[in-house]
Parts: sequence; C-alpha cells; structure tokens
Amino acid sequence: MSWMVTGGAGYIGSHVVRALEEAGIPAVVLDDLSSGFEAFIPDGVPFINASILETERVAAALGEYGVTGVIHCAGYKYAGESVKFPIHTYRQNVEGTACLLEAMADAGVTQLVFSSSAGVYGTPEESVVTEETATTPESPYGESKLIGEWLIRDQVRATAGTDSPLRATSLRYFNVVGSGTADVYDASPHNLFPKVIRAIKGGQAPLIFGDDYDTPDGTCVRDYVHVQDLAHSHVAAARMLDFNKPLAPVYNLGSGDGTSVREIVGSLLEAAGSDLQPIVKERRPGDPARIVATGELAADDIEWKMAHTIEEMATSAWSAAPDEI
Repeated sequence: MSWMVTGGAGYIGSHVVRALEEAGIPAVVLDDLSSGFEAFIPDGVPFINASILETERVAAALGEYGVTGVIHCAGYKYAGESVKFPIHTYRQNVEGTACLLEAMADAGVTQLVFSSSAGVYGTPEESVVTEETATTPESPYGESKLIGEWLIRDQVRATAGTDSPLRATSLRYFNVVGSGTADVYDASPHNLFPKVIRAIKGGQAPLIFGDDYDTPDGTCVRDYVHVQDLAHSHVAAARMLDFNKPLAPVYNLGSGDGTSVREIVGSLLEAAGSDLQPIVKERRPGDPARIVATGELAADDIEWKMAHTIEEMATSAWSAAPDEI
C-alpha cells in the first residue's frame, strides 16, 4: 500500500515525498527528470524514470508497487513561458493528466490529489480569492491546470456508482517558496525567490518592478507559502482519501493577507547578510497590485496552516540554495 508522487523529483514533489515518509506512508516517485533531479529523491524511495504520457509504463508501475493513490505534481509549471510554448504546455499538463487518469483506471487506482494552481483565477476582480471566485485563466499554463481539474471532475462523475469510483481533490496555490531540507531547493529560472537569490550570490542588486501600487509599501502583494506547509496539506488530503472522508473538489492554499515584493526581497537580503539595495524598475504590464487566496476551507479539512514566517521562508531558501542555481 503506497502513494505515487508524479514529479516527485521536483522541488515541490520531493517535499511531498518526504512528508509522506514522515507520516509513515510508503512513497513511489515517477518523474522524467525534465526539470527535477534524481538527487532530490530520498534514499530508499522507488523511482520510475518515466513520463506521465507513457500510459502503459505508468499503469505497470502502479500495479508493481501496490499503489493505492496518486499525488499528481508533474507538469510544466511556467506561466510566462507557457505563452511561448502552448503546445508543449497542453501536452504535458492536459494530455499528461488524461494519460495518468487512464493509467489509474487501468490499474484500479481510485484516489488522486492534484497539484493545481491559483493561476486558474487569472486577474480576479476581488483581491482575496475563494474557491467560489470565477476561474478566468490568462495563460496556457492556467488554462491547462483548469482543464486538468475538469478532466478529473468528469472522471469522478463517470466512475461514480461503479466498482472503482475515483475520489479526488485539487489544491490551488500561488507562490511556493522556502525549503524543508538542506538538499532540496527551487531551481526555477523564473520564480522570484531563486531570481533574487541568484542576483545576490552574483553580487547584483535584486530588481523590483514598480513601487507605486496601491499597497502599504507600493510594491505588489502576493501569496507566498512555505513548501513544507504545502506538502503537509497534500499528505493530509491523501490521508483523508485513505480514510474515505469527504473532500471538496478544490481547495485554495493561501495566506489570506499576502506579502509585498519589497518585504520578500528585504527578507532574502537579510538572510544573506547582504547590504545590497534593490533597484526599482518600471511596472511590468498586467501586474495587479494585490492577489492573495484565503485558505479557510483547507484549514478546516486538510490541516492547512501557515506554520512558517516569511523570515523562515527566506532563511531556509537561502540556506538550501547552491552557489549556482
């Protein structure tokens, strides 16, 4: 009896694997290493080097390791880049999810936790989104995640009343940061934390785009959640499915209030012990002043809690980052 983590060699997925181990739940990793690292997988965890697009291989691995549920973290996660590469994005995130669902059905695996995204909301009218906020994604990435949710919803409906009904939930979140272990870090070339860390390590001042927004310090406010807190709620959702407890179709994992870009940059500079001063550039087109998500529903159902401060997020991210990321 084990849970498979697709994308389990990635930054978020490998933290989920560790959280499963800490909960006493055997884990299996499936990853094609397109953006993950085999070194991120804890020793002793079975690893299948394969893509979620390889339906037969995925189904075989599910059966071989006695998998009872899947935490689906695999995917192409770059919203900005998805505009340049929409076909690749849809193939990985939409076709890949469809292939995974097919493999799960073939193997008789009936539990799924989907790593979705708050990108499904686009730029909402309200500054604090709930699960009821309209979904209006503005990139192929956000669209692909929403279609993934639809695929899962429809498979749940299609299998209801059968001998193997699918039970699933999707978790939506914005910016995942920090590290829960010294040997796993965010290697993305596009995310704010690694961008700032890369600049500091190179002796360059980090950049802030716009300081004249209608926010307390003039810079954009966003949700930043610690990867370990996020991983914990993925596992809590998996355990709820294991115990046959009811779950909502979607949950937001958010702070409810957010943190400004200036605060983030300042925390990382402090963690680095650097006296560099950030450089303010002009606003980027389309950046809303404030978007955060409430996590109240997830707090009630899947143990969601912001257990780490921004300072802890910055310190752990800086400590785990190699000299070159």
